[in-house]
Amino acid sequence: METGILQEITNELSSFVAQPNALRSLILLLVSVVFAYIVSHFVALGIIKIARLTASASDNATTEMKRLQYRRLETHLSVAIALVRAVIVGVVAFVAWQFISPAANYSTAAIGASAFFIVIAGATAGMILRDITAGSAMIIERWFDVGDFIRVEPFIDVSGVVERITLRSTKLRNINGEVIWLHNQQIHGVKVTPGGLRTLAVDVFVNNEKIGRSLVKRVADTIPSEPLTVAGGVHIEKSEQWGEKLWLITVIGRTPPGREWLLEDYFIDSLRDIDAKRRAYPVLVRKPIARFADPAAEQSFRRAIRANNK
Repeated sequence: METGILQEITNELSSFVAQPNALRSLILLLVSVVFAYIVSHFVALGIIKIARLTASASDNATTEMKRLQYRRLETHLSVAIALVRAVIVGVVAFVAWQFISPAANYSTAAIGASAFFIVIAGATAGMILRDITAGSAMIIERWFDVGDFIRVEPFIDVSGVVERITLRSTKLRNINGEVIWLHNQQIHGVKVTPGGLRTLAVDVFVNNEKIGRSLVKRVADTIPSEPLTVAGGVHIEKSEQWGEKLWLITVIGRTPPGREWLLEDYFIDSLRDIDAKRRAYPVLVRKPIARFADPAAEQSFRRAIRANNK
């Protein structure tokens, strides 16, 4: 059946080429497609400009809800870029073909185009269709938005901030500045970091609360309080007595993925180094403990622990 359809399409093309004005018509069709592509490019640039303005509004949003709304709008604009360009080129090509060959049979052309599409889709366009299917599912289910930091499964070291999403592909930029392009069908799952920051806590056990707090503050002042280092800086969340001469000082900091070492290594090592160089007796009772302390995750795990204890 496919052979017969292809033969019919070949015959139609041969008949078209045999016409006196076939070459001129073909040139007009190609010119129309090129013109449509150029127009779609400028339309896409307009959408990109709107997306950048949306991204700026998202960065300056005063509430998390507004920031989320802007990011979703930015995501939809990113998807619209490819769709608008495809629609413009397709419509112009169809109109140009009908203008060049007004006597063409619409039903025959539609059947032939559909059959041709089915044949091609089984081979060269199969991968594109799988990408589009996967991309549509991710966008509809809102797996992530432009501006989110994600880690892609099943890959070990593929992670970064989402810069662009289309129905076919996803563009990431990691913390080292590398650009990563992924076919949507290759994204089996994602780990999304809420707000692009991970909250870490460091539990410091000391035998003197006043001196312990002073040491913590000295080290905390040496860590840059920037969004790409420790956003908002390091601060003491609580200090409580655990015994007659034992206090627990809990320090909190929020870092982007990949910069956890600022608290896990630098902060703890600096704290121990300063304490060791003091002339008086050591204040640290044990090596400080670093751990993740995301409030939403802790709340979920509390529910799971209560459920398991029943």
